[in-house]
Amino acid sequence: MNTKKPNAELVWKQFEDLLAPRLHLSPTERAVYSHLFRHTRLEGKSSLRFSIPWMARNVGFGGNSVRKSLRRLVAKGVLKLLERSKTGHVVHVRLPEEIRGALPSRAELSAAARLPGREKLEEIDFLKSPALREAIHARERGACFYCLRQISGRKRCIDHVMPQALREFNSYRNLVSCCVECNSWKGAHAATDFLRWLYRQDRLTAVELTQRFRALKRLAAGKLRPKLPENGK
Repeated sequence: MNTKKPNAELVWKQFEDLLAPRLHLSPTERAVYSHLFRHTRLEGKSSLRFSIPWMARNVGFGGNSVRKSLRRLVAKGVLKLLERSKTGHVVHVRLPEEIRGALPSRAELSAAARLPGREKLEEIDFLKSPALREAIHARERGACFYCLRQISGRKRCIDHVMPQALREFNSYRNLVSCCVECNSWKGAHAATDFLRWLYRQDRLTAVELTQRFRALKRLAAGKLRPKLPENGK
């Protein structure tokens, strides 16, 4: 079934600034929704048939994580499950404004998309200049986002938290400063899985692991905002 293509920029802002924080969407839920939105509403379709392995492979998370995230998204009203069988799932993908009770009024949504300062920050590619990359490093205050070691100079780099899910845009919500070792070890793995691996390797304590999971949620919700260079570049 074809449907009218939405304003992708407006939907993205509604999802990132309002829906995801209000519904407390996890990084996996955000990745799954973004990928489904890309292959449905953005292409003028309202639903999609897919398999769990296909989704897991494309968003960079494990199959169990994807399956649980789909269930939670259905429970929260973000998706509507139309069919589930051995051959796959069929879901209807709702736009943020179509989820009853999840968002403010249409007038408030339009105003939110025009919030001064925030719109500019959300649209910035933080890999396009040394000054913007330095802003990401400064936000972590000299520590690796993953293992928490103090790093500097050539021993630090920028890592994509969800490399496959958000590979087309270098948002501050998806970039962290980390040591070169963690960047190499993590590769294309999900950040949550990598953090658990660090814990199993005794590189993080149980308390630090919990802290890192909370930091991931704050990052995805846009609460870890870097300070922009004075010239904005």
